[in-house]
Amino acid sequence: MRTARFTLDPAFTVGEVDPRLFGSFVEHLGRCVYTGIFEPGHPSADADGIRTDVLELVRELGVTAVRYPGGNFVSGYKWEDSVGPAEDRPRRLDLAWRSTETNRFGLSEYIAFLKKIGPQAEPMMALNLGTRGVAEALQLQEYANHPSGTTLSDLRIEHGDKDPFGIRLWCLGNEMDGPWQTGHKTAEEYGRLAAETARAMRQIDPGLELVACGSSSQSMETFAAWEATVLAETYDLVDHISLHAYYQPVDGDVDSFLASAVDMESFIENVVATCDHVGARLKSKKKINLSFDEWNVWYLLEHQKEAEENPLDWPQAPRLLEDSYSVTDAVVFGSLLIALLRHADRVTVACLAQLVNVIAPIMTEPGGPAWRQTTFFPFAQASRYGRGEVLDVRVDSPTYATARYGEADLLHATAVRAEDGSVTVFAVNRSRTEALPLDVAMNGLDLTEVVEHSALADTDPDARNTLDDPERVTPHPVEGATLRDGVLQAVLEPLSWNVIRLAR
Repeated sequence: MRTARFTLDPAFTVGEVDPRLFGSFVEHLGRCVYTGIFEPGHPSADADGIRTDVLELVRELGVTAVRYPGGNFVSGYKWEDSVGPAEDRPRRLDLAWRSTETNRFGLSEYIAFLKKIGPQAEPMMALNLGTRGVAEALQLQEYANHPSGTTLSDLRIEHGDKDPFGIRLWCLGNEMDGPWQTGHKTAEEYGRLAAETARAMRQIDPGLELVACGSSSQSMETFAAWEATVLAETYDLVDHISLHAYYQPVDGDVDSFLASAVDMESFIENVVATCDHVGARLKSKKKINLSFDEWNVWYLLEHQKEAEENPLDWPQAPRLLEDSYSVTDAVVFGSLLIALLRHADRVTVACLAQLVNVIAPIMTEPGGPAWRQTTFFPFAQASRYGRGEVLDVRVDSPTYATARYGEADLLHATAVRAEDGSVTVFAVNRSRTEALPLDVAMNGLDLTEVVEHSALADTDPDARNTLDDPERVTPHPVEGATLRDGVLQAVLEPLSWNVIRLAR
């Protein structure tokens, strides 16, 4: 096969990686919370009911910002139900996932969970702008963030949380253009409500970071026109606009599935263009950044069929959306991470949906073990080695034909330069049958050695980690990568996610 090539030069960069690019998402959906991160009575549970086996995996995953409590769930959420003594909290019907919510895990437990992860875990709180509005948002803000001396801040203290939660990052609703959303609104209705909410919240604290809802996906009929209308109302009041995207093979078309990041990069670039167009119309020098606060591989069509055949009757923490991920899924997943990094100049927040059990990198069994899915490894490696400045990568690659995206590069790659001058190359080979030779020219980087080349690949593209075989798939070392006279040479295995670390 023809060699794929690109050049790295510190004079040509994309931007600095915001640590929040490695965020995740905890929604009250299925078993994400209950028997996922929270299971009192589990052998590993701590005094607060948090599963410490899951906690260790979350730390290993390298998660930063954690979005909560939804998702679709938030559009029926009453924050008051989730505070105070757990035994006094009401049980509610959740319309989003046709389940019963016990509220045993609530706002205080969420903040405590983040503290257990570590200081890098930042709260990202979603507000209910579906069935509620400005008044309820202000009440939640006061309860969560005001030090003391008011009814709601003193109530938080009475509930056992003396210190304010310090939530800086807030989502102004969720997928409000989606007809499936409780309280679905037109762009004009939502834009006005988001602006009113943002303006009021900033009267309390001008330093908040606020995320306006973008279209629920690029395929929505409302796409782009929705963003333009919403930003016309909110441009000077918000910092980010949201993007959501999920990918799966359609009708068995694996080749198009492997090129999913082509769509993701197009989505990002189209939203940036829309934001900048609105800014130009308003004659504003401000740049709106992007919060890609839901992304993943998700076999949505299969779940929709199951839901139609087996409607739920308000169960508690049912098994929902528990996708088991293959090597092929992990390679696509890694490519999506590359797409986010390649746009780090404008994508400053991203949340993998979700964290545990629900389309997640971590799986658990009630009363039993926790284990890593195949998608765990690309995320953990990107979070660990993808901190620093993204270098501009323009690939010269062999291509292949896809039904959905036309000709696509077999190589998808990016590179991140750390503060100490080391460089990590992240690369995906989309070919299902052939290895891909790779040459990378290094200009002005003063790199002298290949520290490591690891790959996630397998002779069985459907291999996956399960309860019975939790370590079937893990990254493995690859021999043969060299760095001589400023040129990195390596071979990427068929259908593989690769991490190549270079040092001075």
